[in-house]
Amino acid sequence: MGRVVLGVDSSTQSTKVLAVDPDSGQVLARGQARHVVSEGAARETDPEVWWRALGDALAQVGEHARRADAVSVGGQQHGLVVLDGQGRPLRPALLWNDVQSAPQAAALVERHGAGWWAGRFGSVPGASFTVTKWAWLHENEPDVAKAAAAVRLPHDFLTERLSGAAVTDRGDASGTGWWSTQAEAYDEGLLDTIGLDPALLPRVLGPGEAAGVTLPGLGVREGALVASGTGDNAAAALGLGLAAGQAALSLGTSGTVYTPSVTRPADASGTVAGFAGAHGGWLPLACTLNCTLAVDKVAALLSLDREAVDPGGSVTLLPFLDGERTPNLPYASGVLSGLRHDTTPGQVLQAAYEGAAYALLAALDQVLAVDGAPSDAPLLLIGGGARGTAWRETVRRLSGRAVQVPVADELVALGAAAQAAGLLTGEAPAEVARRWRTAEGPLYEPLARDDAGLARLGGELARAFGTA
Repeated sequence: MGRVVLGVDSSTQSTKVLAVDPDSGQVLARGQARHVVSEGAARETDPEVWWRALGDALAQVGEHARRADAVSVGGQQHGLVVLDGQGRPLRPALLWNDVQSAPQAAALVERHGAGWWAGRFGSVPGASFTVTKWAWLHENEPDVAKAAAAVRLPHDFLTERLSGAAVTDRGDASGTGWWSTQAEAYDEGLLDTIGLDPALLPRVLGPGEAAGVTLPGLGVREGALVASGTGDNAAAALGLGLAAGQAALSLGTSGTVYTPSVTRPADASGTVAGFAGAHGGWLPLACTLNCTLAVDKVAALLSLDREAVDPGGSVTLLPFLDGERTPNLPYASGVLSGLRHDTTPGQVLQAAYEGAAYALLAALDQVLAVDGAPSDAPLLLIGGGARGTAWRETVRRLSGRAVQVPVADELVALGAAAQAAGLLTGEAPAEVARRWRTAEGPLYEPLARDDAGLARLGGELARAFGTA
């Protein structure tokens, strides 16, 4: 029997495991287990839920897990995991889409200035960033902050449970707001300001560096290599084998658009987050909170199938159901305007698609411009929404770009698997993914860009929130 690598995607909603042949890229087996996320103002999950879900997913993979040669974890970004001295969670993890820390984010930006943050950390922190969540915890639950013996990101937590190593990678670390992309190190001055001891943080591994090997009794072969892992978007970029000038638009719980760059991003406007890439370069990225779940909520309110859209009409819908990250509107709610007697439910649903896609597509050119070289390469459409006709056609019409939909799915898990495979073969993970031909899929030619629709959306955004 040939070699096997395991790629893990621990996302907001579930943990997925792919067992992959590192030579051919063939997916040999799949496992998935759901998570429980709190409802209401807080967006939290007990990290033990992720660990149990990983165990369940590994059990579904079965024999392939028990003979795996290497494993890697891609995980949701930004989440704050606070542990005691035995590695047990002191409280539920604050997730990336929890916006309770919006006041702390505003205070941190006001204290230092947006330019300082962008120049030093590559990003201007909003309520998604881990640094704001720690500031919230420090202010609102000081006893928990004081009791913390370790602070981790979601993927770090699982990597440490698998290997015993307290490590992270530069891609995920760059989303904390306390790891400087300028210095490629934790910023101890900032950590002192927010009351976080750097000794509580994991060691940052470089691209291609292993975390260690798997511990016994975990449902995966003891002694298998464990890669550094990374955040979900950086893992998906590896899974696609992205090169500079190729942009991916991911339609999932969140919406993201990103591309690898050789230039370190530093956007003081906060639109483009200047993340480091797991490949060793940079990964400029724009992210929205409201994507497929927001559109599905509108469909449910209208008692429509998600594909039951109608063209035309005058409706504009900004589906900021949980606040928004891009643009930075953490206290926003949804806005519906332009209703007429002849407006159909399908037109309202179509407007939800347009509102969800608008901010991502508005940021696309800024993401691609980081290296100063505009690109007309097809936009790679990924994530759960990429399989939907309504999503694809909305993106084509509002972007005016060719769109390619990779046949390969579970690209975060595939990227993690490519990272694990690189430990065995000595290849860069993106080269592994290109050898696996993960980005191949049907190509849809560009449509004429709907400039009138874009202007209507931009005008409503400016009218409702004073921004565009």
